[in-house]
Amino acid sequence: MKAVYVAMMAAAGIVMAGQAHADEALAKSKNCMSCHAVDKKLVGPSYKDVAAKYKGDKAAPDMLAAKVKAGGKGTWGAIPMPPNNVTPDEAKKLVAWVLSQK
Repeated sequence: MKAVYVAMMAAAGIVMAGQAHADEALAKSKNCMSCHAVDKKLVGPSYKDVAAKYKGDKAAPDMLAAKVKAGGKGTWGAIPMPPNNVTPDEAKKLVAWVLSQK
């Protein structure tokens, strides 16, 4: 039984790692990484800083997905984030990945 549990957990970890990598690939393909990095501020905040700021905020995913799509300004300083050419589904995937950073 323990071996089955370990195998299931390992499979779940592989699936989650693949999902995380796929969403990082989406961020790269949409040029998000031109202004953002996972662990340091570039033009915009690091993804880890965004995740920390919105940790536990149940409204954050929808609000941030709308900002990714439409752009925004003022939350992280004077430099605005331009609108991004992403679908609503892509915006949600990107935000879920960003909020998962630790």
